[in-house]
Amino acid sequence: MAEQIPLCPVRSAAAAAPNCKRAAYFSVAGPGPGAERPSRYQLEDESAHLDEMPLMMSEEGFENDESDYHKLPRARIMRRKRGLEWFVCGGWKFLCTSCCDWLINICQRKRELKARTVWLGYPEKCEEKHPRNSIKNQKYNVFTFIPGGFVLAVTIMREATDEFRRFQRDKEVNSQLYSKLTVRGKVQVKSSDIQVGDLIIVEKNQRIPSDMVFLRTSEKAGSCFIRTDQLDGETDWKLRVAVSCTQRLPALGDLFSINAYVYAQKPQLDIHSFEGTFTREDSDPPIHESLSIENTLWASTVVASGTVIGVVIYTGKETRSVMNTSNPKNKVGLLDLELNQLTKALFLALVALSVVMVTLQGFSGPWYRSLFRFLLLFSYIIPISLRVNLDMGKAAYGWMIMKDENIPGTVVRTSTIPEELGRLVYLLTDKTGTLTRNEMVFKRLHLGTVSYGTDTMDEIQNHLVNSYSQTQAQASGNNASSAPPRKAQSSAPKVRKSVSSRVHEAVKAVALCHNVTPVYEARGAAGETEFAEADQDFSDDNRTYQASSPDEVALVQWTESVGLTLVNRDLTSMQLRTPSGQILTYCILQTFPFTSESKRMGVIVRDESTAEITFYMKGADVAMSTVVQYNDWLEEECGNMAREGLRTLVVAKRALTEEQYQDFESRYNQAKLSIHDRTLKVAAVVESLEREMELLCLTGVEDQLQADVRPTLEMLRNAGIKIWMLTGDKLETATCIAKSSHLVSRTQDTHVFRPVTSRGEAHLELNAFRRKHDCALVISGDSLEVCLKYYEHEFVELACQCPAVVCCRCAPTQKAHIVKLLQQHTGRRTCAIGDGGNDVSMIQAADCGIGIEGKEGRQASLAADFSVPQFKHIGRLLMVHGRSSYKRSAALSQFVMHRGLVISTMQAVFSSVFYFASVPLYQGFLMVGYATVYTMFPVFSLVLDQDVKPEMAMLYPELYKDLTKGRSLSCKTFLVWVLISIYQGGILMSGALVLFESEFVHVVAISFTALVLTELLMVALTVRTWHWLMAVAELLSLGCYVASLAFLNKYFDLAFITTVTFVWKVSAITVVSCLPLYVLKYLKRKLSPPSYSKLSS
Repeated sequence: MAEQIPLCPVRSAAAAAPNCKRAAYFSVAGPGPGAERPSRYQLEDESAHLDEMPLMMSEEGFENDESDYHKLPRARIMRRKRGLEWFVCGGWKFLCTSCCDWLINICQRKRELKARTVWLGYPEKCEEKHPRNSIKNQKYNVFTFIPGGFVLAVTIMREATDEFRRFQRDKEVNSQLYSKLTVRGKVQVKSSDIQVGDLIIVEKNQRIPSDMVFLRTSEKAGSCFIRTDQLDGETDWKLRVAVSCTQRLPALGDLFSINAYVYAQKPQLDIHSFEGTFTREDSDPPIHESLSIENTLWASTVVASGTVIGVVIYTGKETRSVMNTSNPKNKVGLLDLELNQLTKALFLALVALSVVMVTLQGFSGPWYRSLFRFLLLFSYIIPISLRVNLDMGKAAYGWMIMKDENIPGTVVRTSTIPEELGRLVYLLTDKTGTLTRNEMVFKRLHLGTVSYGTDTMDEIQNHLVNSYSQTQAQASGNNASSAPPRKAQSSAPKVRKSVSSRVHEAVKAVALCHNVTPVYEARGAAGETEFAEADQDFSDDNRTYQASSPDEVALVQWTESVGLTLVNRDLTSMQLRTPSGQILTYCILQTFPFTSESKRMGVIVRDESTAEITFYMKGADVAMSTVVQYNDWLEEECGNMAREGLRTLVVAKRALTEEQYQDFESRYNQAKLSIHDRTLKVAAVVESLEREMELLCLTGVEDQLQADVRPTLEMLRNAGIKIWMLTGDKLETATCIAKSSHLVSRTQDTHVFRPVTSRGEAHLELNAFRRKHDCALVISGDSLEVCLKYYEHEFVELACQCPAVVCCRCAPTQKAHIVKLLQQHTGRRTCAIGDGGNDVSMIQAADCGIGIEGKEGRQASLAADFSVPQFKHIGRLLMVHGRSSYKRSAALSQFVMHRGLVISTMQAVFSSVFYFASVPLYQGFLMVGYATVYTMFPVFSLVLDQDVKPEMAMLYPELYKDLTKGRSLSCKTFLVWVLISIYQGGILMSGALVLFESEFVHVVAISFTALVLTELLMVALTVRTWHWLMAVAELLSLGCYVASLAFLNKYFDLAFITTVTFVWKVSAITVVSCLPLYVLKYLKRKLSPPSYSKLSS
């Protein structure tokens, strides 16, 4: 259909503008310079006539016949303006912008990164200057803190304190001492003084200071383990291998007796790859060794075993860890942005009021002086103290969150955005480790004709015992007659024998094809026993498994449970223990690690007893289905397991002859030594082996759900929050977890977006999806990429209407991109939650990032704004603390504005009565006291207010929905407070002027006292639930004012304020200013009660 119908996507106005220009430029336009240019879309793989078919974005389109499409008018062709016309119509802007960009590029030109040759132990031989190996996490310098006034002292002190702590942490890290190997022996050197080319010795449990190539280790195996949790977020240890040429040297000092260098690629972001070569020139012939990621020691990792010696190749800003540390944006809450807009409006009101007063004066004399005086007199309209109150309030909210016993372990890392937790509309969550525990349990083994579950694992154990006992019997009876064994075998059923051998092969493949290393804790004095020596103790109780993936550990633990145990592994060999206790030794010839591109890993081993060479491989079904022999069950069973929520791995093998392996090894080593396109060449050689492999089995591992995930997700959904799950897992598994966790309710339909690769396919699939109503969307990362390329606006518009969205096979950059798309297209607040290093970019891109400390390390929790130990804590964090923080800050900020507006209104009335004189009503301490000791404590006590109890907020998450509309702080509420301020200011000042007797000083005494009392009563009017500290604040402020009257004889007539006349006049004015507001509030609560009042009653 797409070939017959013209296509023209409906774009948003913003997206259409640039496209129109390009369409005009490339269109066939009749005669003229553009006439012979091809159409824009003719350059793409789609046919040109797809350009005029509209993507239906309205219901009416579906009521007509499918052929009833309406062609949209093409963009008009506009001639390009030339000469003076071009300059006047915007060319001057283009020239100015170009000049500015050129100057900026000259000033901010970055140094080009280059590959380098590093001579061992001779940093002075380096031809280029390299950055100092010091860490700088500071955001500011000394001059940042010079400006700023007294009012901003709280904010500045907080930032300065944080900055000083960062400086101290940096200083501590940069001052760490390391042993540097020189011709004269070992010398101590600071971390910040390490240079490219230095030979650095790093002890066990010590941080690696810079990126190094691994030359030597104290471990006998020539390898060591490192912990990378602070680099990639993974808690499992990684194996690193020393350069064999330097590891073989007899002594440490021999590193200076050889003439060798390392060629390293230019500094890059990718922490999982490295290309380089090691060359020793003084041997005959020269020795060349290829270097890969397994020969590197990246900065910020920690040595977990032995002592290592490495040559520094990257320092400071060029290290992988620093290059991957993006400077996170300073997040500003929506409430702060709204207050900024209101403050701008107040500033305009200040200027307008001052201009009006000068105008009414008649611009007599030096009017500009009067204008500035009025600006100063009415400056209280601008709530300068609002910033301090809000900052202190945010600190109080953070303290309350961390002290909440119902969510222990919660940490507030960004104290500036607690109100954001109360305004969320979209929650984007990772799956593995966030919704699930990242605790893998082996659940299923499928051999094609037979499947084994948790209740039939004992059968596998029996098959394994029988198989190995027969193997031993055959081995011991090699010299005797072979007839009895044959007779015994023939008596057994044929199917039984077949299944036993297949089970044996499958379990053996799972036990051999992995990157797991058994680790045995050292017995004896801590730190004295080397890692390699501790390996000699093979007791099961003392053994733990280390691997880069929990799936790998689960598989090896399962093979141990059925009788085939991995007891030892080093760089070249692996030992398995059979059910009978026999030790089988396998020589590791090659290992091909798992990568996100290949989605599989492999190993070539030689059985020491039989000399058989076997290539084992396991991986995702999409990657393995093309390399295994034809079968009719793999795809179906993978789908079945995925629907059960299991993570599947396909295991296969291929037997190799000695000649086949030798041929492969020579080609493989040659590919690894190449400097250009090494990755592609190595992959091509490995792929030559991945053909017609024998399919052994399909494994299923379950990732268990986190505690209380279902009720938490249901609560969030009832609160009006739309939840998107972004995961790297396969589509079936992601869909199953979405249903089992109740992310998608059982009554909802699920629309699985079919894989699309072209624009026409995406168009048709989007139209099919448009017909669905109230159904969850499941889409893969590849299809998402195609849709966003051609129909970004339309896709986001459709997806946002879904109650839930599941994006599977998502890359980390895609996760962050989706967050930014939601922010741009909807303008709503987003929250991202994850637990691994791959979630950091998503967490930092979201308006509010939450990290979970899980199996994958602490990287996500450290990069997040809020850190929680479990997913279930999000419910209380949002429903209780997020809601309260927003409502409290909204009330606090509007009250602070009201406080300034009231006194400015009184000043305006006073000046108007006295012929628009620019004379201050209150002077000196009265103004300072009004904003501080007299009203500060009651106003700030609003941070303790709550409309409903926390239990009610958790029980009725629907209350959260109201907050997303922003009704607590809006133009409407702001105008109401402005009107209240004008009314009260006018009543207080005019009442005092009417009631004042002979002296002007009585006006000040009456109006100021009434003003203070009005503010205290207004706080009481605003409070919804009284806290004992609120009452204390009210009484304390009133007591301070009454006590200070004795010292304010400069402003007040002490004889007058002790009379009954003063008391009744002040009382009358205060009652008139407050009583109507109390009556109106009472009537409103009776006639139109808010939603929370129905629950509290």
